[in-house]
Amino acid sequence: MHKFIDSFVNDESGQGITEYGAILAFVALLVAVVFGFAQGTLKTSLSTSFSTVISQLNRLNNANT
Repeated sequence: MHKFIDSFVNDESGQGITEYGAILAFVALLVAVVFGFAQGTLKTSLSTSFSTVISQLNRLNNANT
């Protein structure tokens, strides 16, 4: 039994995936915090960008007809 426990404690085969999961969780938390602080400016910026793209596509469509 003692040998099994030592083997289990010293086994590091899942260490890499655990570290990647921790990094991913940290990045997700960081993104959530940034979006939380920049909510007003981000919404305005995205809205303006999408409106510009839509107006350009409408102009291209009208030019081809």
